[in-house]
Amino acid sequence: MTSARTSTNRRCHDAVAPLHSCVYFAPERQDELAALGLEPGPMAYYAGRAAPLGAVGAGAVTATFYNFNHEHVRRYVPAAWALATPEAVLAARLRGADKALRRLLGEEAVASEDMAEAARLALHAAEGCHREARPLYTANADLPVPEKPHLALWHAATLLREYRGDGHLAALAVAGLTGIEALVLHNATGTAPTSALFMRTRGWSAQQWAGARDRLRERGLLDETGDLTESGTALRGEAEALTDRLDTAPYAYLGAAGVTRLTELAAGFTRTLRAAGAFPAEHFGRG
Repeated sequence: MTSARTSTNRRCHDAVAPLHSCVYFAPERQDELAALGLEPGPMAYYAGRAAPLGAVGAGAVTATFYNFNHEHVRRYVPAAWALATPEAVLAARLRGADKALRRLLGEEAVASEDMAEAARLALHAAEGCHREARPLYTANADLPVPEKPHLALWHAATLLREYRGDGHLAALAVAGLTGIEALVLHNATGTAPTSALFMRTRGWSAQQWAGARDRLRERGLLDETGDLTESGTALRGEAEALTDRLDTAPYAYLGAAGVTRLTELAAGFTRTLRAAGAFPAEHFGRG
């Protein structure tokens, strides 16, 4: 695949993915899951994202989420399933997505023909995904497609996000990075969520974070100040390139014209999300 096509596919993913991820910051999702008895924060997140897999244990969550502390996961899984079944969680997260997208995008955008067209294109792209070695994608792919276009688009964005994510985990494993090491290296770029947010949401202590940073320094991937070295930048580039190669199927299936149009439509919705404050600025940066 040419670098131009890779960049085109990546731009499409970057435009579509926020339509999935915005709900993680939305109070509507937290409220719906809390109404089931799930604790806000990690328990709601683990249950909400893992629900398509069924009532799995902590091991399955740690393996498929990759960069979360297993001991942290064990505090909330499988305890979450004693409070709410996966089926109830799936229904709640869909209600939360509905309310959040209506608030963030506005009723006019939700009911627009552009929304319906974007949903059709994104769903068509997802038809090109492969199930093999893609646990989070394939679990979500077994769920019914919502009838309302904005929820169908959210569902398709979830499929495309988890498909790329499954591939990215394979690339991180090839790079020889543990979950916390991948987070530290990502944080060093200055464009990722802050270290404080990573540690709080993934369950890592400051001591564990410092230990991972030391290991990355020993490998020559970070310098003494915690910045990426040339080798660190190269390793991240290799991992992203492999992730791109593992993420070609949906965009090849959609076709060049479809990719261009989906990128245009999704980018417009994503700009609206950002303008509405869907992604709190204090959660991103080197801190």
